[in-house]
Amino acid sequence: MSGRAFVFGDNIDTDVLAPGRYMKGSIEELARHCLEAVDPDFAKSVQPGDVVVAGRNFGMGSSREQAAQALKVLGVAAVVAKSFGGIFYRNALNLGLPVVVCEEADTIGVGDRLSVDLAGGKVVNETSGRTLKSEPLPQFLLDMLADGGLVPHLEKRFSRQKAG
Repeated sequence: MSGRAFVFGDNIDTDVLAPGRYMKGSIEELARHCLEAVDPDFAKSVQPGDVVVAGRNFGMGSSREQAAQALKVLGVAAVVAKSFGGIFYRNALNLGLPVVVCEEADTIGVGDRLSVDLAGGKVVNETSGRTLKSEPLPQFLLDMLADGGLVPHLEKRFSRQKAG
């Protein structure tokens, strides 16, 4: 996967990703307000395939899965951060949104073109030519992501078991 970097700092919480005042509307409406408290133009500017980059503790706060879902609806290909809130990390993977722990995420600039190798554990900054180490995802998570998240993965697995 390859896309432009949208860069944010530390402690981006789930209320910034999925503002509570829009929770009663559709996920598409909620997504239009994703990250607007820190970048009012984010939802209008992000394109399918782009990458969100952040510092420490991305997705901290409440357990609302809509935080990861909003990013996915906007077409974000992956989130690269120094660290993640634990519940957000798992929600993102369960919903089919790749999340990558990269200690050197702070070396990525706004608008840099990135390619993310989930299995190989690297993020290539195509703009600077620099390759950053990241934590590779284990095969079972790669398989789950390839199937579109936890529910589609389990459906696929159970349908194979039924057929066999």
